[in-house]
Amino acid sequence: MPTAIIADDERLMRDQLRLRLGQAWPELEIIGEAKNGDEAIELVEQLRPDFAFLDIRMPGKTGMEAAQVIGSKTHIVFVTAYDTHAVEAFERGAVDYVLKPPEHERLLVTVERLKTHLNKPALDVNSSVTAMLSQLAEKITAKPTYLQWIQASIGQDLRMIPVEEILFFRSDEKYTCVQTAKYEALIRKPVRDLAEELDPALFWQIHRATLVNVNAIEGVTRDIRGRHLVLIKGKSDKLEVSRSFLHLFKQM
Repeated sequence: MPTAIIADDERLMRDQLRLRLGQAWPELEIIGEAKNGDEAIELVEQLRPDFAFLDIRMPGKTGMEAAQVIGSKTHIVFVTAYDTHAVEAFERGAVDYVLKPPEHERLLVTVERLKTHLNKPALDVNSSVTAMLSQLAEKITAKPTYLQWIQASIGQDLRMIPVEEILFFRSDEKYTCVQTAKYEALIRKPVRDLAEELDPALFWQIHRATLVNVNAIEGVTRDIRGRHLVLIKGKSDKLEVSRSFLHLFKQM
């Protein structure tokens, strides 16, 4: 039975990739998960998997750095958000890649490629990894790691929602509502945690229970009680702004 490990600092992405791989390649056994490159290296040394799915950007040692250490011991598959330079380099290289969020059709292509590598030494398959990573390192600058997707419940279904499609988050005592232009979904993660994991240039916290996408703000108004309310483009919702967050709108 072929084996693999998954390394990604976002648990939801690890869960999603595990699920998608199980659908695309039921025989593949995921024997370990890592949150960073250092843990990935340890798992490869201990478990000797056939494949390692490595997120490019992780805290500590990145997936690219980990690949330089373990590339001769396991077949590398990089997991990445869409990045033109990365995709071009992967297309030219001997390793494969998976774009986030993983799509079933593209994953099937990856699986077929990986099956052809099962009986080949990793050193042969990954001979161009070092050169490719050197090229990538020059083109991809280190950036803070922010959430790119939210895994949320819509009825009985789970959906991966790109954060740029989310208009706002609003929490109650138990759930957080994820509002997009087309639908509403629910997650259990509170706003205080989301505020630390989302890009502050894209999402402003305007209330202890509310985060709003800056690009979704139509304007700010005041009601008869003197409260400041954020108006959302294309929606009737009016989101209250706490006094401690009014400074965000002084330039508007």
